[in-house]
Amino acid sequence: MKNIKCGIIGMGYIGVYHIDAIRRIGFAEVSAVADINYEIAKKKASDYYIPKCYKGIDELLSNPEISVVHNCTPNKFHYEINKKIIQSGKHIFSEKPLAINSRESEELVKLLKENPEVVAGVNFIYRMNPLVQEMKVKVRNGDIGKPILAHGSYLQDCFLNQTDYNWRVDKNLGGASRVIADIGSHWMDTVQTILDDKIIEVCSDLTVIYKTRKKPKTRFETFAVITDAEYEEIKVDNEDYGAVLFKTQNGISGVFYVSEISAGRKCYLNLEINGTDASIHWNQETADWMWIGYKDKYNQQVMRNPNLMADEVRKYSSLAAGHPEGWNDAERNNIYSFYKYILDGKKLGKNNGDFATFDEAHYIVKLTEAILESNRTKRWIKV
Repeated sequence: MKNIKCGIIGMGYIGVYHIDAIRRIGFAEVSAVADINYEIAKKKASDYYIPKCYKGIDELLSNPEISVVHNCTPNKFHYEINKKIIQSGKHIFSEKPLAINSRESEELVKLLKENPEVVAGVNFIYRMNPLVQEMKVKVRNGDIGKPILAHGSYLQDCFLNQTDYNWRVDKNLGGASRVIADIGSHWMDTVQTILDDKIIEVCSDLTVIYKTRKKPKTRFETFAVITDAEYEEIKVDNEDYGAVLFKTQNGISGVFYVSEISAGRKCYLNLEINGTDASIHWNQETADWMWIGYKDKYNQQVMRNPNLMADEVRKYSSLAAGHPEGWNDAERNNIYSFYKYILDGKKLGKNNGDFATFDEAHYIVKLTEAILESNRTKRWIKV
């Protein structure tokens, strides 16, 4: 069996983790990388022993050996690059959001349908944590009764200080929404995956804490620690915090709140589903544990154990119980699911997969826009 050869466009923070995850699945090979900053691309290619390095997407797409391309660029470029990859006939695995507005994401969905041989996925990774998949099975099997409430949060402190800055702060690069589009999108995708349901109505309150931020005048990588830098004042329009009430297609009520200014919170994604018989709760920072709550008997704190999981979930839990699996394992699971789908010859529209599709990612973009509209109009908005 030949390895599936792939290329990665965008060698910033997240691109490196794609390299690691691809290599871990065992039947894929990173053959090339590309970045608009050619010096960064060359360094990463050297650091990770990748044979080819290109200055841009067009050079990478011209390589006939590459059959899959990962788009790890800033949000603004997702539409243009995703479009080029689809038109090239290569399979595509894109970072989220699919595009910075629903007009662009809808066009990508339509273009993909015109190219049915192309397999396309989006990197919503939290759905691929083993215990999230286990929660999905428990809800589907009726283990918690009928779901009636869903709630939780996603909290970080990456933009707590006024000097905290990266391209996401610039709405021309990141889009009109920051915290909802950046981390709220993950929360919405995860809860919709667990419930096999859609959020169809939202009411939101969004806040910009820092109306201006200080941007370093020198070039830097995302999440790098900056010291002794000179700054320029940049106007900020996209939100630092957001809270969203919502209703789902199946009549579930819920609420979630997201923040990138919560001191001490690093990647605090947690969610809880309340059913008529039981509740289930999971927190990404303690990803190996799931809480199950009851009214009339003792609650349970359950450790991930592949020997006890549903059969369909075990393939996503490779370590024995007590050997913690976390974020990088969910990343690996997502990429494994995508590449295995290609290896098995499956086709979108005919075969289901566990990874997020362009259709699902397009809906998340529409949800984000509805949340922005709700904040502007101070009313409930239907999607």
